[in-house]
Amino acid sequence: QVQLVESGGGLVQPGGSLRLSCAASGFTFSDYTMSWYRQAPGEERELVAAITSDGGRINYADSVKGRFTISVDNAVNTVALQMNSLKPEDTAVYYCNARGATRRSMGYAYWGQGTQVTVSS
Repeated sequence: QVQLVESGGGLVQPGGSLRLSCAASGFTFSDYTMSWYRQAPGEERELVAAITSDGGRINYADSVKGRFTISVDNAVNTVALQMNSLKPEDTAVYYCNARGATRRSMGYAYWGQGTQVTVSS
């Protein structure tokens, strides 16, 4: 059974930090590119950051460059998102995503249940 379980969301003041974590199970982690997406109320879901399973390729949305850092730990099949200098506009539900990146996993994609991040004073 495939599972992506996010944790680490919460309420933080502007300028603060949070660290999100996503624990993956039920699939071959090394076959997937891992990403974080977010969706604010009334908005489309957007890509925040993505990382290949070996950590060799990373990309960020322009809005989070220099503030957020994505990382992956293949030993425990987790992907993390360190969020610093948080702004009210970062408020959203954050979702973990796994997207197939090899021949045998191509076409497969999985989502976590989401974790709420609220940035407010």
